[in-house]
Amino acid sequence: MHGRRLATLDEIIGLAAPDSDDIVDIVKSWAKSNDIGVTVLDVGTDITNGHIEREKTTLGISIGGDGTFLEAARSLAPFQIPLMGVNSGTLAFLARVEPMDVKDALTAVYRGRASVNARQQYEVTAGDIETTGINEMFLQKHPPEDRYGTKVGSLHVFVDEEYVGEYFGSGLIISTPTGSTGRAYSNHGPVHYPQNNRTLQIIPHETISAAVDPIVVSQDSEIDIVLDADFDIDIDGGRQFERLEADTVVRITGANQPVQTVRTEYDDAFITALVDKLDWGLRTVDNNGPQSALESRPASSNFEERAARVAREAARSAGEPLRELHGQVENVEYKTDKSDIVTEADYQANYIIQTAINSEFPEHVVQSEENDQIVPEDGYGWIVDPLDGTGNFAHGNPNYSISIALLKDRKPVLGVVYAPESEEMFYAIDGEGAYQNGHEIQPTSRDRLDESMLLSGYDPNGEFLQAFYHETQGVRRLGSAALNLAYVAAGSADAVWEHDTHPWDVAAGLCILQEVGGEATDQYGSSYELSFNATNQRTPLLASNGSVHQPLVSHIERASSMNEWRH
Repeated sequence: MHGRRLATLDEIIGLAAPDSDDIVDIVKSWAKSNDIGVTVLDVGTDITNGHIEREKTTLGISIGGDGTFLEAARSLAPFQIPLMGVNSGTLAFLARVEPMDVKDALTAVYRGRASVNARQQYEVTAGDIETTGINEMFLQKHPPEDRYGTKVGSLHVFVDEEYVGEYFGSGLIISTPTGSTGRAYSNHGPVHYPQNNRTLQIIPHETISAAVDPIVVSQDSEIDIVLDADFDIDIDGGRQFERLEADTVVRITGANQPVQTVRTEYDDAFITALVDKLDWGLRTVDNNGPQSALESRPASSNFEERAARVAREAARSAGEPLRELHGQVENVEYKTDKSDIVTEADYQANYIIQTAINSEFPEHVVQSEENDQIVPEDGYGWIVDPLDGTGNFAHGNPNYSISIALLKDRKPVLGVVYAPESEEMFYAIDGEGAYQNGHEIQPTSRDRLDESMLLSGYDPNGEFLQAFYHETQGVRRLGSAALNLAYVAAGSADAVWEHDTHPWDVAAGLCILQEVGGEATDQYGSSYELSFNATNQRTPLLASNGSVHQPLVSHIERASSMNEWRH
């Protein structure tokens, strides 16, 4: 979820620090004017299921300083609610929306112009402690009762059961990238860019050994610390503070659930915040650097590239509720309940995608399987299948996808196919190549049937299977037309057959396939055209890498003449 679009908003839940009434009133006034529910609680109040309406898209908001943000992050992370921080204090690295910008920032979220980024959390267990944090865990030698007693102690550190060594000093800090700007930075640790950064770092605090440096480890690493003396554990700047006795084992690892943070154009940028608050000498706050060099570069953000970015963000955003509901389907026994979940998944995904597109391109028509009576006209329009592979989804099978295409004069000029379970993102812009997760793709060059592997979509009488199973390396059926076309474009198969198609099934996949030189026809070899008018006449599709296309058509003709292929 790297910078995915927050495309819908139904309600707001927030935590506010004392003396924040003026900002709370601004939030409530904005929410009322936009018919959005709002609940603001005093910081320290536990957010429970009773405060959250699961079927609604919720925005979390913290009003205060970084302490309030951290408390809100801890409370909202289990609900996977994205969080926006409003800074009503003086020094803040996390709460970066200023009070004067609150209305504009909320409007940006409401209109689908905000992004959501993940912040790594950590899990810590020590004695009776079992909790999560987003900033840092600090172990400090417990003060001696005798003022002349020792103020240092030994901490033995292991990473994934490998002994790192003995840290002898006054303490040790384990921080996330978010926490790298606090105690960790003060103890000469590196500052980590926090967005979508999944790491932990070990930083000695006032160590006696001069040759000890910070260590950065993976979020999946297990850090075990054995105490040789009594130490105090401080979690996220005092949110939890306890004394631990000697021989206690403290275990820290990355939490599976990150905190989702909302960023808008009204947030101070991360580096700007550092320059401003830490008085870094890299630049002044008002000097953005040599912008002229950047501005002199050739323009790389034309209309279709901007549309592609919106489509990819919309697909990722819609993929999240699909993944969540897909997991529920696997645990549902009754068909009627499964049907309800699939219907909800289709509706949620379609709503998110349409909201994102309409927010960015309000003048464009959007057709989908859910509103197939809307037909794209000349000019730009969109065609969407929010859940291609419904049967797979309903049975807990991961082979389903989201398909989004931009049309110009009813011809696909942009295609995005996203598989939420595998996070495969296929996309193409007319004339600019086709890509899978940022890497350019190409189809195979095979031109012989006996060397080719084929995919089959809907094939009600098994005619395609019968005609080609023994003539090729095999015929496979995945259950998603959009994925079938993307896989042919990426070289995972050589051709695909669909007995019948709708434009929302194949428009995005065809754009991707044609951009890499593939070919698409009907079974007779006539050019395939998207059909937008609902008729009883089926629209078959034969698509391939291009090289093997004529042998496919020729074999179908032979099979047809031998009555093995009925039309």
